Formats: sequence, structure tokens, C-alpha cells
Amino acid sequence: MNIVQSLLSEGYFALFLIIAIAYIIGRIKIKGVSLDVSAVIFVALIFGHFGVTLPKIIQDIGLVLFIFTIGIQAGPGFFDALKKHGIKLAVLSTILILTAGLVVIAAHYIFGYDMGILAGLLSGALTSTPGLASATDQFGDISSIGYGIAYPFGVIGVILFLRLLPKILSADISKAEKDWEKESVSEYPTLNYEHIYITNTNVNNKTLSQLCFRKMTDATISRVMHEDEAFIPSPKTMLHTGDLVRVVGTEEALRRARVLLGETTEQEIPLSGKYEVQTVLVTNKSVVNKTLAELNLQTAYDATVTRIRRSGIDITPSPRSRIRFGDKLIIASSKENMKMVLKIFGNDDQKLSDTDILPIALGIVLGVLVGKFTFLGLTGGVLLVALILSKLGKTGPVLWTMSGSANVLLRELGLVFFLAVVGTNAGATLVDTFKEYGYQLFIIGAVITLIPMIVMTVVARLIYKTNVLTLLGALAGAMTSTPGLAAITPMTKSNAPQIAYATAYPIAMVLLVVVVKLLYLL
Repeated sequence: MNIVQSLLSEGYFALFLIIAIAYIIGRIKIKGVSLDVSAVIFVALIFGHFGVTLPKIIQDIGLVLFIFTIGIQAGPGFFDALKKHGIKLAVLSTILILTAGLVVIAAHYIFGYDMGILAGLLSGALTSTPGLASATDQFGDISSIGYGIAYPFGVIGVILFLRLLPKILSADISKAEKDWEKESVSEYPTLNYEHIYITNTNVNNKTLSQLCFRKMTDATISRVMHEDEAFIPSPKTMLHTGDLVRVVGTEEALRRARVLLGETTEQEIPLSGKYEVQTVLVTNKSVVNKTLAELNLQTAYDATVTRIRRSGIDITPSPRSRIRFGDKLIIASSKENMKMVLKIFGNDDQKLSDTDILPIALGIVLGVLVGKFTFLGLTGGVLLVALILSKLGKTGPVLWTMSGSANVLLRELGLVFFLAVVGTNAGATLVDTFKEYGYQLFIIGAVITLIPMIVMTVVARLIYKTNVLTLLGALAGAMTSTPGLAAITPMTKSNAPQIAYATAYPIAMVLLVVVVKLLYLL
């Protein structure tokens, strides 16, 4: 027994024992439902109840790793989602926070509890450290008592609600993934190509530059055949009636090209033996964030980028298109110049899988500093910085990206570290809190956790018809629940929950601080 106690007193042993047991339990399915990685917090609660403690530094390390990798992963899609869904998610987050505030006010007038302890209950029910900081600043230490009572269910209740919600809604996760992907891809319509005979005499003897072809049609001419000679065009290429051109673009772009040039044909342009087309992988840091105009491939290397494939989406290239690390470019070039083009972009699969620790460390340092010197706190600061850095892609020689496999590993490692410490801390005080304050405050805290999520779910599904994956992420973000996000992350391969979480989280965090201050005025 002494040996067991001695081992459990060693933080690292207890940590990995909790993780190992949790992963065994998490794989057990009951009627198709399993806890997966969220089993860590339930195992940790039991260990915490029996006196096992883990160093807080493990929680902080896990938290910053998890939040930073989420920000890096969600960053590119976050800003697009903010433009497209920002108002909707802001409204939903506001509804949730205001509902929670109204429940607190009702509890104050019905049961007569001190507003200070209720403000703590509110912060604990939404697992918000900034909210607790605001509450203790306004009401004093009494708020921390309420926080301690509501926090355990605030963690566990959100996890259970989010895990069970797809079953309650009879939502098909696979279908939701496809719907979300279809919605995302709709912003970048599928690219096709057509061969067009030039019959419009107004085009005769005019260059692509004079015609402003790309601006007029939003399409790209990737090949031209003039007098039986096929070649890759440049802006100075002159078109003639009777020429055959290969045009790449969306359906609408191709329609405009037909109007400008002439008639489609089944005849195709054979690529001259002097030219070839290759898919080139961008792994050279020096070209990241540069535009195609800056690279000047046509003039320097007689090469044309006809398509950009990014995160599974085909994008029509333009001179203003910025290159990102990991992009796949469809490039047509002369054979003698293709080797140089490959060298410019890197085209090295190995580099794509390499992980540079420096950007991760620098990014986390910046995030901690931002959180320290603003109201955002540790989580908000690290998340905001990761989102911005991911959007920037590169600063000088530093590339703010990591391979998908590295991101997944660090993210899961971070979240199990975080959940293990959160669980043991909550487990240590759960029973004592019940004994000292009774069940009524705990039940009020549980109501503050559950009612706002139910209201937000009803509004999101009935009024906004929100995709269930976006809803899950938005709920976790609006509840400022990192464990909640950790619970839904294994449920889908889609980035939809992370993007919604990253959008809703900062909005909810600020609103909660404001609501706590309003409660003080009451």
C-alpha cells in the first residue's frame, strides 16, 4: 500500500496512470456512445477524490498547447467564418450569456442568495476564470465559494451535454460533415476547363493584356494553339481568329470566356513536347505569403500557374493570389525550366512533415504576454495570437504553421494534461462542497449550466438551422469551455467545431465579464 501511495504521490506517474485508464474506458461504447478522450476528466475526478494531486504547471502547459494548436488549425478558416457567420454566432453567444444572467437574477429573487455567491456560481457554471476574476473584484472572496460549487458540474455537465446532443437531436455526424464541407466549398466553386475556338473578330490581333482577359472573365488561359503550334501563353500573347485555347475556371468564368472568345469544341490542344504540367508542393519558406505577381513566373521561367489547391479546395489563381505553405500548384512550364520552378517552390514532402518547435514556442510566449497584459487572460491571449499568426502564415523567416500530424499530437497531449489536472482538482473538493453548502446551490449551478445551452440550441436549430458541428463548437465557445471542446474534437474529422469555438469564445468571454459587472449594479 505504501508503494502505491508513494507512486501516486509522484505527479508524472499519477498523470500517465490516469491517462492510460481513461483511454481504456474511453474506448468502451454503450449504444454507440463512448467518452473517448473526455473519459480523462472522469477518471481524474475519482483520483482527486482519493487525494491524488497533480502540479498546476501540468494544467497550464496542457492548456496553452491545446489552445495554441486549436488556434493554428482554425486560423485560416476563422476569419472567413467571422465574416460569414460572425453575426449569427455573436447573437447565439449573447443569448446564452444573457440567459445565464437571467437565471442568476431569478435565483437571487426566488431564494434570496447573496448576489456575490451567485456571480461566482455563474462563473463556475461557465468555467470562466476571467468571469471569476471580475466577480471577486466586484463582490470579494465570497464569489470564489460559488465558483467552487458550480465549477465541477460546469466542466462535467458541458461535456455530457455536448457528447449527448447529437444523439438527442438524432443528428448524423457524417452528413453534417458533408454539409459543412459543401457549404465551405461553395465559396470556391469547382474549376473546370474547356477548349474554345476564337471566332470573335473583336479579339483578333489583341494580346491577353489588352483584352484584360483575367479581369473580364476571372478565368485562365493555360494553352494556346496557333497554326498547329501549342504553347503556354503570357500576358503579351496575341490571339487570332481560328486559334484554339484551353480555358480554366468556374462555370460562370467559362461562360464569360465563351462570350468574349467564341465557341466551345471537343478538340483538345496536345501539349508540345517542349512543355509539361506538374503538381508542385509549396514547401519553400521564402515564397510563402508572396503573390504570383511578385514571383513573376511567366516572364522569368515561361511558367503559368493554372490552379491552386488548398485544403482540398481548388482556387482560381490571379496575380494577387498569395502562396501558402502546403499549397499544391498546377503549373505548366517548359521542360527545361520546370526543374527551376520546382526548386523555387520546394516540392519536398519531407519538409511538409517536419515540425519546427521555434514558432510554437514563440507563439505561445506571445500569447501568454498578450493574455497577461490584457483582460483576455491566458486562454484568450494564446487563442487570439494563434489565430492571427495562422492567418499571417509567415513573419520574416518564421513560418507560423505545423504539419497536420504534429498539430494532432500536440493538441491531444495538451488536452489530456489539462483535463487530468482539472479533474483531480475538482474531485478533491466535490464531496466537501456538498457537505458544507448542501445541494441547493449545486443544483442552481447546474441549472445555470444547462438552461442557457438548451435555449441556445433551440434558437440555433429552429431559427438559424445551424449545422450540428458548428453548433457543438459554438456551444463550447459560448460556455468558454475548453474541456467541452476537448470532448467534441474526437467526434469529427471536420474543423467546423474548432472554427465555431474560436469565433464564439472571445465574444462570450467579454460578455460574461460585462454581465458580472451588471449583476453588481443590481
